[in-house]
Amino acid sequence: MVCCCGMKTMSYRTTFALDKGTAGRLKRLSGLWQTSQAEVVRRAVAMADEAEAASDHPTAALRSLHDSGRLVAREDAEEYLASLRKERESLRGNI
Repeated sequence: MVCCCGMKTMSYRTTFALDKGTAGRLKRLSGLWQTSQAEVVRRAVAMADEAEAASDHPTAALRSLHDSGRLVAREDAEEYLASLRKERESLRGNI
């Protein structure tokens, strides 16, 4: 992007087709935000990129856990859950 006399000059132009509903939403957002449709697209792309960078992908996290070798054996997990159930039952009885 080049700045000339306070006006932004874009260096990339693109053309794409939108369905009627998306085009309507784009126009509506442009009016609400009082900006160009191109600026709406730029903001939407930036927001999607930030959200993607901030999100953890569950499958990647599971794969990483599996590869680490730190998984709990099924028997140990079931024993732990049974002890939690007993503890919760005892706490409910004391209320």
